[in-house]
Amino acid sequence: MLRRLCRWGVAWTLGLAAPALWAAHGYAIWGELKYPEGFTHFDYVNPQAPKGGELRLVSNLRVSNFDKYNPFSLRGTAPAYLSGLMFDSLLTGALDETGSGYGLLAEDVQAAPDGLSVVFRLRDTAKFHNGDPVLAADVKFSFDTLLGPYTSPAYKTILADVAGLDVLGERTVRFRFKRPNRELPLTVGAIPIFSRQWGNEPDPATGQRKTFDKVVMDPPIGSGPYTIGPVKFGRDITYVRDPGYWARDLPVRRGTANFDRISVKIYKDNTARLEALKAGEFDLMRFFSAGDWARRVNGRKFDSGELVKIELPHKLPTGFQSYVLNTRRKPLDDIRVREALDLAVDYEWMNRQMFYGAYQRVRGLFGNTECAAQGSPSPEELALLEPGRAQLPPAVFGPMYAPPRTDGGQSLRGNLRKAQALLREAGWTVQDGVLKNAQGEPLVLEYLDSNETGARVVSPWIRNLQKLGITLRFRPVDFALYQQRLRTFDFDIISIAFQGTTNPGAEYADLFGSEAAKTPDSGNYAGIANPVVDRLIARMVGAKTQPDFLAACRALDRAIAHSHILIPQWSASTHRLAYNAWRLQRPPEMPPYATGEAWAIDTWWAAPRRQD
Repeated sequence: MLRRLCRWGVAWTLGLAAPALWAAHGYAIWGELKYPEGFTHFDYVNPQAPKGGELRLVSNLRVSNFDKYNPFSLRGTAPAYLSGLMFDSLLTGALDETGSGYGLLAEDVQAAPDGLSVVFRLRDTAKFHNGDPVLAADVKFSFDTLLGPYTSPAYKTILADVAGLDVLGERTVRFRFKRPNRELPLTVGAIPIFSRQWGNEPDPATGQRKTFDKVVMDPPIGSGPYTIGPVKFGRDITYVRDPGYWARDLPVRRGTANFDRISVKIYKDNTARLEALKAGEFDLMRFFSAGDWARRVNGRKFDSGELVKIELPHKLPTGFQSYVLNTRRKPLDDIRVREALDLAVDYEWMNRQMFYGAYQRVRGLFGNTECAAQGSPSPEELALLEPGRAQLPPAVFGPMYAPPRTDGGQSLRGNLRKAQALLREAGWTVQDGVLKNAQGEPLVLEYLDSNETGARVVSPWIRNLQKLGITLRFRPVDFALYQQRLRTFDFDIISIAFQGTTNPGAEYADLFGSEAAKTPDSGNYAGIANPVVDRLIARMVGAKTQPDFLAACRALDRAIAHSHILIPQWSASTHRLAYNAWRLQRPPEMPPYATGEAWAIDTWWAAPRRQD
């Protein structure tokens, strides 16, 4: 759900002498919407797709159970896919364009030219699962709750520029903004809307309405296409399509939510998942392991054609999956040490020997988008960077960072020599085969992971660091402890797969902002707190024209990359899926901005029963 918020945002104005408004069936950040008013369905769906059957999925979460139904509260784990299936929002996006949203709960969007507020008018047909109408009071309740003390602080960061929400009528709400921001209409338009009646029962201990952290086992009251069906609590869950779903005939929903049931099974680990797929226990699985895809996705059901492997090219941002270095801790607060660690990664060897050549190296925050910085800074980028020159690494003002290579005339040995020089400059020398500082303390770091299989991938890096005299210890912990240590920033190095976006905005303050750096449970795992970065994020968020926006995000890309707080890993240019072709049918082409199994959940349908 937070990822959806990170992609979208809307605006209108306050006062008796308000400027003229425009109202539309949707909102686009930089230009025209692809789908005009009156469109009948998105191009990538089958509007005649039959309803019925069951889609059997495997959980996409790393945890092996769930202990609540509330996906928004801080503690605990909700079932996989619950948010997207059960909660509608004011706007919804299309999978074949970016930076846009179309009315779902809202029948129109009214935005003002000055970008300081937005009005949504709700459809009078919108209904919650309990039959109640979706009203402005429910939108306000959802907004206030998500900004309250019992939800993730990421909501507070993402919505930091929202000054408030006004109820203008039974079905009309206005969001007020602290400053103009083209993305905010999509951001507030993506807020999950839930009923005021959810968790309304009194707390036995106080006799008062339960606080949101106590809303744990209460089934959510949303307005999405599915409700909770049969459950083996903590293990498996089935979502049941609401036959009276209020939005089933809307253009933005036609041809979607085609399965009567979506069941989600939880398995202990990747090996168990793969074997269960081969045994026919579920219908679809997305693969992230190049080794599994190349060597283990095979067997009798694949030979018969019952199970099919497909690789689907996409145009999604690459994201910036990275090793994250916690600069709150010594010696990781020294940029020279961080750069030395970067130089010890031999990606080219790993891609050949471990990944079957399946990946490309991550090169910055905004790969595969217009926001990616390239070459030397443009005059517009320099104008943003120059005022903070003293607070930025000098390399920011030269060519864009490129990860060290070990091919094409470069070598691991050469990179390690550069690393040694940086470490000496930082006061670290080899003493009796161990790298130590002036106080005689060895350079020992811990790599924290929630998956023991992660040792295989990090082992080559560990071996290379040993050549420098650095000890990197692999520390696997259970996922609950892993989450707790991340919330309190109790780690040296972790690995995070950050999702990319074509329209970066306020969410980057949660990832790299100074305030987030000191806020537990924020996304600023690296602990970077630089006023220049704060200013660049603000300029990116507040840009009024696309050129200004691109200059700001490219300048930010340079500032983060050259700070060496992230050691880039790798990304895939395709989605790798295996699915049961005897049970599932799909549209002929995947829309370019779809995310793997989400495309199947949204647009596939059940195959006719086979006559064997």
